[in-house]
Amino acid sequence: MTKIDIINLVADDTGLSKVKAEEAVETIIDTIKDALQEGESVILRRFGSFQVRKKNPRVGRNPKTGQEAPITARKVVRFKAGKHFKEAVNGAPVRFY
Repeated sequence: MTKIDIINLVADDTGLSKVKAEEAVETIIDTIKDALQEGESVILRRFGSFQVRKKNPRVGRNPKTGQEAPITARKVVRFKAGKHFKEAVNGAPVRFY
């Protein structure tokens, strides 16, 4: 599934035009991105949470040559699926309440 597929689904389910649905999807994505850039966690109940984690610098190896290479410090995004999301993916009935 791609972003355009999500936009089309939002437009179909809500009756919004595709332009308005695209604006809504982009706004949600931008809001999540902005919060993560500021170091905040994003928690979407019954779906999951996004967190920014810091990775320390370290020495890695090129798997082809075995030569050592420095890996700089960086931030990575971690997604942890919520209980209801995991159940839905595994075929359990979805419970929204």
